[in-house]
Amino acid sequence: MDGKRLSVTGCGAAIRRLALATGIGGLALLGTGASATTAAPAVAHALQLAPAQHLRGISSGHHGGGGGGGGGAAPICWGSSNWSGYAVSTTSPSTLPCVPASGVNYTSVSGSWTVPRVTGSGTAYSAVWAGIDGFTNSSLIQSGTEQDVINGVPHYNAWWEILPAPETPISSITVSPGDSITVTITRGSGGKWTITLTDGTQSFTTQQSYSGPGTSAEWVVEAPTVGGRVATLANYGSTAFDNGTVNGSAVSIPANSGGELVQGSRFFKQVVSIPSEPDGTGDGFASSYGSVQPSPPAS
Repeated sequence: MDGKRLSVTGCGAAIRRLALATGIGGLALLGTGASATTAAPAVAHALQLAPAQHLRGISSGHHGGGGGGGGGAAPICWGSSNWSGYAVSTTSPSTLPCVPASGVNYTSVSGSWTVPRVTGSGTAYSAVWAGIDGFTNSSLIQSGTEQDVINGVPHYNAWWEILPAPETPISSITVSPGDSITVTITRGSGGKWTITLTDGTQSFTTQQSYSGPGTSAEWVVEAPTVGGRVATLANYGSTAFDNGTVNGSAVSIPANSGGELVQGSRFFKQVVSIPSEPDGTGDGFASSYGSVQPSPPAS
């Protein structure tokens, strides 16, 4: 989050971060995260703007993303060039009053989702993840899956990442569309954090040092950064996050605080990924490719 994108060399490298850019309707664009598949070129899952920079000039102009579910579109709080989803934050960013202050720091996060099937004839990328930090600072610890299309061929993998290091692929887990993924990230003693990613009967755990402030937690669908540029988001269809927790308890995601992903040229931008409102229990939401806002999943 230093105001410029990070380029990562080497096949399979990836870095994730939050960033903002000017979008349609006066919205600011917020982003984070990234990952790479073994078949992908140099990939960085990170937009980089320092906290004070990445929120500068953001507009909280609420708008709906489309008429999902026949019930009318719910307001969208923020826009991003590489993120869509939800974040909870210790403090309410001055330019985003639609993200209310929780008043607590975050020592753990978890979330579950179904690996979406990507389609397309060209090359495009997508990542789905849960993490801590990155929304209001330049730190980030995260883990998730990547769903890419490389020259028309789908590729799927799992990874974990701690900025500023590139992503580490989880080679022991084979990821396929339709798999049920659960990520849990928890602070332990001595600055050690435990990252666990479970895919059905497959499970991976690692302990890593991390010193971020723990001022936000996120559940995100992302367009990673490839070769120093935010990649075209792969058509992932839809997925749903569920069973989100923070600090060991079920999260209550604030209504009307979600963010959409906006891509396009300087003169023509369009929403390419949008979340639903939180479900009835507040611990999950649906996410769809395109601009039509989905209905919340059943609680």
